[in-house]
Amino acid sequence: MTIFTDADDARDAESNDQDVTGIAIIGMSGRFPGAPSVEALWDLVCEGRDAFSKLRPDEIEDAFTDEERSAPNYVPARPQLPDIDMFDAEFFGMFPREAAVTDPQHRVFLEVCWEALERAGYDPHRYPGLVGVFAGASMPTYLINNVLGERAKAEEFTSNYQIGCFQQIVGSLTDVLATRIAYKFNLRGPAIAIQSACSTSLLAVSQACQNLLTYSCDMALAGGVSITIPQRRGYIYQEGGMVSPDGVCRPFDEQAAGTVFGSGAGIVLLKRLEDALRDGDRIFAVIRGYGINNDGSDKIGFTAPSVEGQADAISSALANAGVDPPDDRLCRVPRHRDPARRPH
Repeated sequence: MTIFTDADDARDAESNDQDVTGIAIIGMSGRFPGAPSVEALWDLVCEGRDAFSKLRPDEIEDAFTDEERSAPNYVPARPQLPDIDMFDAEFFGMFPREAAVTDPQHRVFLEVCWEALERAGYDPHRYPGLVGVFAGASMPTYLINNVLGERAKAEEFTSNYQIGCFQQIVGSLTDVLATRIAYKFNLRGPAIAIQSACSTSLLAVSQACQNLLTYSCDMALAGGVSITIPQRRGYIYQEGGMVSPDGVCRPFDEQAAGTVFGSGAGIVLLKRLEDALRDGDRIFAVIRGYGINNDGSDKIGFTAPSVEGQADAISSALANAGVDPPDDRLCRVPRHRDPARRPH
């Protein structure tokens, strides 16, 4: 649970000599199905469009049988991320062979991290402070499906694991995602891989905030990426399960019936608010507080959320932010409806 406020509130507080604590979002980048940038995603949402479409039979790349695909509960839908095979290896100092065995998650994440830094106006090789990286990724299915697609290659990899096949290992493990970014961009702050299933990216943001507030770094990249191969695949719907019966996701809607998994990447560049104001950075929003917990076994099943656990996380975030639930800053409509196009 994370609490944000409008960037204008921070500037108003600064001009009135009030407290300006918090974490500023000074850069962001992303790749999404149907939206190759944060701005395009904003337009997609504002226009009420979605990135969901049914796959044609000749497009499907999954391993289901024809009989399974003809079943009424087979849903041929999955939002896809285009151009994951398009990567400027030379720009990132990689040989073609190295890039070929590197998971698309790592490649796309390199691109969005660079873009977030560039759009914020920072050259990572010249910035004098410490920049941290907090990031997570999904299971490396590219390794399983592409790099080790043949049984002999899989046996070679497992036989040599931790000793040989080094390029395949460092190109695929989620453990080294943050370290790869730090290595390629010469970042010297903490580089920590975060893995907490569906909450990975938000947890990465909270951990970045904590490291900024304890002065372990001066800026921090925080986010996540999920690209699973093959992308063009359907799924089997099960009543009472987590996926949608018709391939459409309707969050916060009375017709909501499940989710649809897809691919994408997102990153934010964070900085202590007082430092961002001092340096004249473009501020998109301010993180005032966050709450992290676990609901233990007080829930109906391992993958089910606990109402009390979520309520406790919200209460913790509110306390961390130092605001009360009725505070109008939590429900105020921003003065600029498009945060990616503010004049700051």
